[in-house]
Amino acid sequence: MINKVDEFNAYRQQMNGKILGENNKVLKRIFNLDTNAFSEGAVDKKTKELLGLVASLVLRCDDCVKYHLESSFKEGLSREQVMETLSIGTLIGGTIVIPHLRRAHEYWEALETAHQE
Repeated sequence: MINKVDEFNAYRQQMNGKILGENNKVLKRIFNLDTNAFSEGAVDKKTKELLGLVASLVLRCDDCVKYHLESSFKEGLSREQVMETLSIGTLIGGTIVIPHLRRAHEYWEALETAHQE
């Protein structure tokens, strides 16, 4: 049985492959810009992932939230750091982001479970 994390990553990889396969220069540059923006620099990668997580929650992009949760998990951020970051995003975004907060919490638990297996 495929879990939420594997399902999200498989879909993302499949669709990114199709999109990049279109050989569109603008789309390729946007993907490259995104990759480079979150690499190590004057601001460390962990902080950039948390910034991306807040922005994604406030903008109510569930796929973006999942992406930054997984990146945060891989960077070794703790549950407490992520939950505090999500609390800031909820404060800034208001009550309208609470459904996205619920899905974010659920996905973080899925990441923890997948890591234990």
